[in-house]
Amino acid sequence: MPAADDYTRQGFVNFTRWSARLPGTQRRAAARTEQTASPDRRGEGSVPAARVEQLTGETPPVPPVDELRVREVLDRVPSLVALVHGPDHRIAYVNDAYTTAFGVRPLGERAREALPELDALGLFPLLDQVQRSGKPRTVKSRKAPDGRCYTFTCTPVAQGDGKGGTDGRGVLVFATDVTDHAEAAERLRASERRQRETAVTLQRSLLPQELEEPDDLRVAATYHPGGTEAAVGGDWYDVITLGGGRTALVIGDVMGRGVRAAAVMGQLRTAVRAYARLDLPPHEVLQLLDGLAAEIDANQIATCAYAVHDPNEGKLVYASAGHLPILVRDENGTVLRADEPTGPPLGTGGWMHASGSIPLSPGSTAVLYTDGLVERRDADLDEGIAALERALAGATGTPQVVCDRLVRSAGVTPDHDDDVAVLVLQHPARTGPESELFRNAALELLGGIEAAPRARAFASGVLTSWRFPTDLHDLGVLATSELVANSLQHGTPPMRLRLRRTDRRLIIEVTDGDDHLPRRRRAEPGDESGRGIAIVATIASSWGCRRTPGGGKAVWCEFALPRAQAT
Repeated sequence: MPAADDYTRQGFVNFTRWSARLPGTQRRAAARTEQTASPDRRGEGSVPAARVEQLTGETPPVPPVDELRVREVLDRVPSLVALVHGPDHRIAYVNDAYTTAFGVRPLGERAREALPELDALGLFPLLDQVQRSGKPRTVKSRKAPDGRCYTFTCTPVAQGDGKGGTDGRGVLVFATDVTDHAEAAERLRASERRQRETAVTLQRSLLPQELEEPDDLRVAATYHPGGTEAAVGGDWYDVITLGGGRTALVIGDVMGRGVRAAAVMGQLRTAVRAYARLDLPPHEVLQLLDGLAAEIDANQIATCAYAVHDPNEGKLVYASAGHLPILVRDENGTVLRADEPTGPPLGTGGWMHASGSIPLSPGSTAVLYTDGLVERRDADLDEGIAALERALAGATGTPQVVCDRLVRSAGVTPDHDDDVAVLVLQHPARTGPESELFRNAALELLGGIEAAPRARAFASGVLTSWRFPTDLHDLGVLATSELVANSLQHGTPPMRLRLRRTDRRLIIEVTDGDDHLPRRRRAEPGDESGRGIAIVATIASSWGCRRTPGGGKAVWCEFALPRAQAT
């Protein structure tokens, strides 16, 4: 094995003996001048090279690269440089910057023992690979024992005589200090993490902290923020009890990322809850929301699906503003996909939305979701929806269990690149003792003077059969009498009385063919009418009215059941 001094004799490493094969470069032949430069023996009064150029207009000769003293160059390089040779990587050279950073290193010693800092950085396998392959390798931003960060480039160096044994190969280790860059990058990552945490916190605070629990439905929802940097978006969901046994379900997605998208989402969610209290058809709610979205931010658009469940109708009535279709699995395990109508996203304007419906009978499960659950860069969107349908067909259990299974089947992980929101609702098929807590009764009102007495008698018999206490029985009959009287006086046929009990409340509803909605007002002492709605509002827990899809209206009131009666 050659002595270490052989590589540094006469104060330089000769590139004729050791040629560096640097990545991406070609060795250029130095241009030689015909006239040889005289030795540097400047006497008194001699003119410096720079002045010679100024006085004569001629460029002084440049020494060829092969004649440069490489060691003098490397000693002055501010980066760390070390040269090792042979299969056991014996130290041939370290420059002054390396010595300043890690101390004096003995030449000729094995690098594994003499350069422990390289061992701590895990560079020796890389040195072996470079020496075997003859190709340079680079590792970025490694933190050294001195606390600084370096990017290491390991370049193969071979003897100039062309002998191919590994004993004749060396590796030049070149380390650039990138501590400032690494610290700046870490500060940037920390800032992005804080921004993402702020966006996620805002997003979660704007979502429902607890879902409302409808009497007739079981619901569950989940939200997974995007895992890439500040990729949290504007996905949201909501469950809104409308009264009269009806429930509104909402899913939406604001395009974009970060705090702004989350803020727009919060405004839209608040607006949906306000519009839902008007008890409007789904397409009218989206129509109002479309105009508001354009006012909030003309550059932001959002998709949204709004659905209403009425247990008496056995279906979901819905409207969609550019959102993905609702999926429903019936009691037999067949999955149905909600069809058109689907309008453009919110905020685009100029479109009249329309409502559709999909069956939701007892024993059915419906799923509302955002595109993060089914959309992938390398697959068609329809393929993602079809995969979700297959997963839903085999997903059984509680709504929360179904939520979790659908998310797992879609491969959603903590580093998923998009937000995911899923809302699952079930209309359970109740049997046995539980079915006694959910009862319905209806009576067609044909009009005439006998309609009101018939309605009172019907309500009394039904409430008695449901074993309600006397005070609740009497209040229910009184409310029925007032609602029917109001419909007979101000409504038009067809008229219908409907009573419904759940495990928590008694609901009384009267429908007729007139679309004029009643309102509560103060009757004057001399008025012979106008007190019916005021009486109902006083004795009932809540009351309301709405227009029905086929024309006409429905007026309802609710009574909360005593705990003992409810159970």
